[in-house]
Formats: sequence, C-alpha cells, structure tokens
Amino acid sequence: MSRLVRFVFAGGIGFAADAAALWLLLTFTPLGPFAARVLSIGFALCVTWQINRHLTFAPSRRGMAREGARYGGVGIATSIVNYLVYSAILLALPAAPPLAALAIASLAAMALSFLGYSRLVFDR
Repeated sequence: MSRLVRFVFAGGIGFAADAAALWLLLTFTPLGPFAARVLSIGFALCVTWQINRHLTFAPSRRGMAREGARYGGVGIATSIVNYLVYSAILLALPAAPPLAALAIASLAAMALSFLGYSRLVFDR
C-alpha cells in the first residue's frame, strides 16, 4: 500500500509538471492545445521516471538505459490513452479548459500506469 501512496505522490508531481508545461506552452508559444500536450506529456514522463525510480519503486537491476527504455515504452502506451481521453474531451466539449481535460485524462491513465510500471519496469 505504501508503494501506491508513493506512486500517487509521484503522479501528483508529474501532473503539476505536465500542467505547468502545458500552461507555459499555451501561454508563450503559438502551439495549440493538441501539439502543446504532446510536449507536456514528454516532460512529465521524464519527471515521473526519476521520482518513480528513486522514491516509488527503486531502480531496477536492468541498468538505467534498459530501464529507461521500458519506462518510456509503458509511458508512451499510457500516454496514448491519456492523450486520447484529453483530445476526446476537447473535441466533444470545445469550451472545456485544456487543464481540466488534462486532469480528467491523467486520472483515467493512472491505474494503467501503475500496473505497467510495477509489472514491466520495476518488477523484482
């Protein structure tokens, strides 16, 4: 159970990094909400990998490069789910704020992320 609490904590920090990057990209670049979200997801993945590696699960025995590749693979798969939910919300509800869509999409992808990271990346 404590691992799950640490994962939610790491996810909260990742969400804040994602939301901050999205807000900055939407505010200071000509990028729209769909292109900006791709970049913000990538940034959040880098942040959460380090937090999950050192706080939630501990480094795997695979070495950093293999672990990073596996983390990226799971992260990309769950990010696709996250991005699809985010996009569906914005397309179905054009007046929805992108940050609200990000919050809902992130919650939808959280369980999938925990299962993937705990079973495929940091398994013992």
